[in-house]
Amino acid sequence: MILFPAVDLKNGQCVRLEQGDMARATVFNLDPAAQAASFAAQGFEYLHVVDLDGAFAGKPMNAHAVEAMLKAVTMPVQLGGGIRDLKTIEAWLHKGITRVIIGTAAVRDPELVKGAAKTFPGRVAVGLDARDGKVAVEGWAETSHVTALEIAQRFEDAGVAAIIFTDIARDGLLKGLNLDATIALADRISIPVIASGGFASIDDVKGLLEPRAKELAGAIVGRALYDGRLDPAAALKLIRSAA
Repeated sequence: MILFPAVDLKNGQCVRLEQGDMARATVFNLDPAAQAASFAAQGFEYLHVVDLDGAFAGKPMNAHAVEAMLKAVTMPVQLGGGIRDLKTIEAWLHKGITRVIIGTAAVRDPELVKGAAKTFPGRVAVGLDARDGKVAVEGWAETSHVTALEIAQRFEDAGVAAIIFTDIARDGLLKGLNLDATIALADRISIPVIASGGFASIDDVKGLLEPRAKELAGAIVGRALYDGRLDPAAALKLIRSAA
């Protein structure tokens, strides 16, 4: 069970959104590299980064901030947002990103994901962000007509490292993870699933460690860390004691 602290980038700053709405952004740190270093010092072992501007633009928009973060920490980093072609995937992996997360292109261009996952084994994840059960794309600005399960099943046996499932309705609102929906997805596919959206407190950590959640590979935590609602030491201790 990996707990991924999240760094969301907007205009080169570390922010958190509410329900993916760029107009509802709270700036938590002007220096993403310093934030990444802080998470490393707290004992986290894997960083989750999203280029929010890139998700809307369809291409990387916060490259300088990401590169600074890669220099600031030695832990692996997974990155999503604006990664929609093989050239961008290759560039980020070459720069030191451990795993790229493909969202919009996974819906629009599944062959890109399959090809990349085959070329870079273990280094390509798929981000499925659901609103009312349907997957949203283009930085969550548009909702598709397909479910997360339908898309996830396209990538069975494709070599995808993980599915990151986000409940948009809960994201940034501290309502707690939607474990029911996430576990239901994990039970239907063989690809490891990471929970995202709404992480609120130590209760979510406890929920992730319940027997029913044994199929989950981890969870992403954002605002709860920034707001001080989750004690990193207590959360990591609980996870390690259950290992």
